[in-house]
Amino acid sequence: QVHLVESGGGLVQAGESLRLSCEDLRRTLSKYAVAWFRQAPGNDREFVATVSRLRLLTEYADSVKGRFTISVDNGKNTAYLQMNSLTPEGTAVYYCAVCPSIEVVKSRPDYWGQGTQVTVTS
Repeated sequence: QVHLVESGGGLVQAGESLRLSCEDLRRTLSKYAVAWFRQAPGNDREFVATVSRLRLLTEYADSVKGRFTISVDNGKNTAYLQMNSLTPEGTAVYYCAVCPSIEVVKSRPDYWGQGTQVTVTS
């Protein structure tokens, strides 16, 4: 089992940065590919970024390429999403999720965290 807990959300102005964290309290994160998703009010949940189980491959949504970076510290059982140059369109609840496969995690993750709110003001 996996128990994912996100943190690091908050209220920032456009152009600022935030780093989200996703800790697996069951300490099994090294077994999984990790993905971040977000859901803005009134919108469907959308894929943001993912990293493979061996941490060799990353993928990003076009809307965040060049601004967001996903990483994982297996020793700390924690995944991160560094978000730079935030825009108001980045306002959403951000979720981390895991699955053994980087292909599957983008569409059908096995486990989800509870989410953390990010609000970007103009």
